[in-house]
Amino acid sequence: MAYQVFARKWRPQKFSQIVGQQHVTQALTNALQNQRLHHAYLFTGTRGVGKTTLARILAKAINCEQLNNATACGVCSVCTAFDAGRFLDLIEVDAASRTKVEDTRDLLDNIQYAPNQGRYKVYLIDEVHMLSGHSFNALLKTLEEPPEHVKFLLATTDPQKIPVTVLSRCLQFNLKPLLPAQISQQMELILRAEKIEFEVNALNLLARAADGSMRDGLSLLDQAIAYGHGKVQQTDVNAMLGTVAQAPIADLLVALISMDGKAIISQIAQMSDVSIDFHAVLQQILRLLHRIALVQEFPELEQHEFEPQLLTVLAEKLTAEDVQLYYQIALLGQKDLVLAPDARSGFEMLMLRMLTFKPVSLTATKTTFAAVKTAIMKPQQMAEISNILPAPLIKANIISEVSEVPEVPEVPEVPEIPKQNETHTWEQMIEIMHLNGLTKQLANNCILDAVNATECHLLLDGNYSIFGNKVKESLQTALQNYYARPLKLLIHNRGKPLVTPAVVQHKLQQQLQQNSELSIQNNTEIQTLITKFDAQIIADSIKPLDPQSTA
Repeated sequence: MAYQVFARKWRPQKFSQIVGQQHVTQALTNALQNQRLHHAYLFTGTRGVGKTTLARILAKAINCEQLNNATACGVCSVCTAFDAGRFLDLIEVDAASRTKVEDTRDLLDNIQYAPNQGRYKVYLIDEVHMLSGHSFNALLKTLEEPPEHVKFLLATTDPQKIPVTVLSRCLQFNLKPLLPAQISQQMELILRAEKIEFEVNALNLLARAADGSMRDGLSLLDQAIAYGHGKVQQTDVNAMLGTVAQAPIADLLVALISMDGKAIISQIAQMSDVSIDFHAVLQQILRLLHRIALVQEFPELEQHEFEPQLLTVLAEKLTAEDVQLYYQIALLGQKDLVLAPDARSGFEMLMLRMLTFKPVSLTATKTTFAAVKTAIMKPQQMAEISNILPAPLIKANIISEVSEVPEVPEVPEVPEIPKQNETHTWEQMIEIMHLNGLTKQLANNCILDAVNATECHLLLDGNYSIFGNKVKESLQTALQNYYARPLKLLIHNRGKPLVTPAVVQHKLQQQLQQNSELSIQNNTEIQTLITKFDAQIIADSIKPLDPQSTA
């Protein structure tokens, strides 16, 4: 007998054999048991999840002569003819090759005739979204009022392309992509039945590569058996898929923990020598970091994907902050890998980015963000952290954490230094210095505190706590030009709201807006228009005039 691939040999013949689609099989089973069959079913989902298989099982079940508990008997004349491919009342059509309206009309010409062998004449149309607009129109009337002996079973990977008029006449079931664990369990069941040697880790690799498709997973399983001379082993599967074993991935993380850039580059070079797919390596790093994070939070959680001892060691060496940082860099780096000149150089840059942004001072003392939250955060400490972590992490984590502390001790007061005999206010100085953009925004959210021969001290509004070094340098240069001496700018944040130029300007703008709205409301001519013509005032259209305008 000719060899038959697993995807066909192990194709489910009963609802109970379907993997991972219980929400569909239960509904169909109940419908068969209660004899509440719809005239048209639509099965949607990605490739290889069981759409056509479910349609065939349903077609067989509704025609079985000895249906038992919603399961076809497999021995009656209908079942034997169905299994042999000789059941005349199953009209299976591939819509991708019969898209024209003439094909659809030919298909429906004999629909009024009674079935030959079974109880129902079943039209199974695969990839139904490929039908043309005229074909859908030809099908629409029949779908709305089909003969009692006709059932329509439609399957598609792209339901968005099906007209809503057709969708509304079908009972729709959306099949889910399968989980790697579901695919690997089915592979294990098949290999045990086929008496083929295998390694569980090899099946896990194949299941992940299947990307939610059971058919793709079984095709990869066939390929792995051929590649491994009748066995399914992890080393062979790694080589076949272009992935790398757990040990080199763990070595990369250990080198990262040790801050050993040379070891990282050396490990990447070894991977490159065996033609490793660095996209797949990045996926494995993401999965390993994910499992490490779970082990750190839930040590009792059982897992089979990675060696428990490996996970335990890495979870102890890495802090939770490190894991989250590396995961985020790797996750965002996936799209950068495609844009790199080549995959290896892109992967090297990604690993060096992790090395560069590793928060040394925090990991060295095992300080967590919870500890930082209760610590006294002085300006110089914040500056140190901002030099260690990238700006987005400072915004999202450290600043927000500190803002939640109920009471933050105040920074020691800067000794009062008499200001020089300047005649300009801080607001006037901002205008004289011709600041713009973020530099002007920073200045407007400060007040001038003290100036001496070498330093200029500003107090920052507690509600405005984030600015970059370049913005500060720009403001420092402007102050140096204003005072005509090399001043050093020092900005202090005591966590208190201040009456800054920005606050004053905002209050002035609010007052002008209120006055403008009140003026419009009290205008007799406008009130006359509202009364006579039922007019309405659009509040958003009222804008105060420029105070300096003479109009």
